[in-house]
Formats: sequence, C-alpha cells, structure tokens
Amino acid sequence: MASKTIASYRNGAEISTGDAECKKNSVELFKDLGLPKGLFPLDNIEEFGYNRNAGFIWFVQKKKIEHTFKKIKQFVSYATEVTAFVEKGKLKKITGVKTKELLLWLSVVEVYMEEASKEKVTFKTGTGLSESFNVSAFEI
Repeated sequence: MASKTIASYRNGAEISTGDAECKKNSVELFKDLGLPKGLFPLDNIEEFGYNRNAGFIWFVQKKKIEHTFKKIKQFVSYATEVTAFVEKGKLKKITGVKTKELLLWLSVVEVYMEEASKEKVTFKTGTGLSESFNVSAFEI
C-alpha cells in the first residue's frame, strides 16, 4: 500500500505498473534528467509514478532489496517504497534509500551531478556527509 505522501501526488501523475514497464520508464526518465540509468537497481517493482508538475517520483516494490555496486564496493538498501523530488541532474529529498558506511546505515537524501563534471555522481547523506563516484559504476 502506498503511503500518504505518494497518495498526495497521484493525481495528475504518470503511473506505470509491472516490473518491466516500471524499469523501462524509470530508466528513460533518469536518462532524460542526465542521471545514471542504474541508480536504483530495484527488482519486482509494482509501481513507478512521476508527477511532472511537482517533480516527484516514487517506486513501490514487493520487498526491500540490498544491492552492492561492485565497481565501487558500495552496499545500498532500498525500502519497499522509494521517493524523491527530481530535477535536471538531481534527486533530492530522497526517502527509502540507505548506504552502509562502516557499521552504520545512513540515509541517502540527495544524489546529483555537477554541471562541470558529468563523469561524477555525488551522494549526500542525512548527516551531511557526501561522496562522489564515477558515473560508470551506476550504468546498466
């Protein structure tokens, strides 16, 4: 069941259902935004929504997944519900995404690419820490 936050953005949103269609549409959106297509390697996606007017996206998947980006050895957890506000080259106010740093799980709240360098993507946590990686680590 989608949260109240998602429910408030459903009206006027483009909504996809089914894993294949959701993956296809989210990859196209990330490409249009100039973001790496493999940022959210989700599985068994039930719903993907995009409210263009609000710049709000969401994913609802069957179960939480954990993924390791092998090229950078980064361990990331994706909740059953992932949301974000989007704009060109940026995801902000992200919910449902955590990264493991040492023994701590930190919420990822923003992902962006600098205008000057399209080769790096930066992840910012709720604690204010940020780290940049080569875009190639997040390609499909």
